[in-house]
Amino acid sequence: MGAATWRWVLRAARFSGCGGGALAVLRRPSSSGARASSSFGSASSGSRDEVLQDKRTRILSRGLPKQKPIEGVKQVLVVASGKGGVGKSTAAVNIALALAANDSAKEVGLLDADIYGPSIPKMMNLKGNPELTPKNLMRPLKNYGIACMSMGFLIEEAAPVVWRGLMVMSAVEKLLRQVDWGQLDYLVIDMPPGTGDVQLSISQNIPIAGAVIISTPQDVALLDARKGTEMFRKVHVPVLGLVQNMSVFRCPKCEHETHIFGADGVRDLAKTLGLDVLGDIPLHVNIRETCDSGQPVVISQPQSDAAKAYLKIAVEIVRRLPAPPA
Repeated sequence: MGAATWRWVLRAARFSGCGGGALAVLRRPSSSGARASSSFGSASSGSRDEVLQDKRTRILSRGLPKQKPIEGVKQVLVVASGKGGVGKSTAAVNIALALAANDSAKEVGLLDADIYGPSIPKMMNLKGNPELTPKNLMRPLKNYGIACMSMGFLIEEAAPVVWRGLMVMSAVEKLLRQVDWGQLDYLVIDMPPGTGDVQLSISQNIPIAGAVIISTPQDVALLDARKGTEMFRKVHVPVLGLVQNMSVFRCPKCEHETHIFGADGVRDLAKTLGLDVLGDIPLHVNIRETCDSGQPVVISQPQSDAAKAYLKIAVEIVRRLPAPPA
């Protein structure tokens, strides 16, 4: 139903005097009526649409929170996917470690924003509750030189988080604002899957230097990766590029390579979106085993092909980040 027809429906509903009349106006008008409505509204439709658009813009601008930097953090990098199960958290952990490994002078933090399914504590081999500073701020737990904060430090390991949206948003706000990060060059945020409240809240509340999208080459994963990319673009977060995860499986016995999830799907998507591919991460059992044991591959096997892939991706990320604030 076109805009002119909708205006006709609204006008008719406004002047309708009974239930039957109100029901009748919801039927599509006859062709002659539609033409009359179209001609009636064509003269002023342009100016009316401009007024509505201006009003909508003003309402939205009033509702958006003002971005406020996280104290002590120079640049925030978000690692997202749009879809779960594509190795996003594993990538976030190893990218954070790779950023620190590539430049020992840089201080790196890691924030687990997945309230319902926090996995950073296990992958970073961290347990316990954060201590509080005299200012009542939480101190991040630290391992491998990376300061970490996660909802997993605040609840029992096996306890489910059964919360509605408002409680989740309150938890995200606390993880962002009530943590004493010290002085960080980079804060890597492991985003939850999807394009919902948490992603929007983080994007609108803090300045983000760049987003990295993780996806497998599988068509189903690529659909959600595209949605995630478009979401960041809508909220004016620069997308630094895509990472093709689980790109190829190499048999440990015969060295034969198999593209289990497809070949070059992420590269094709990147071309469509006008973005770069930051790197390819192979499907390798060592990546899974090392994260499950709390010893990520970048730390435990720095000379492996998998670790080198993450280190290369970290270099590409830094190359694309804007200059940090003075």
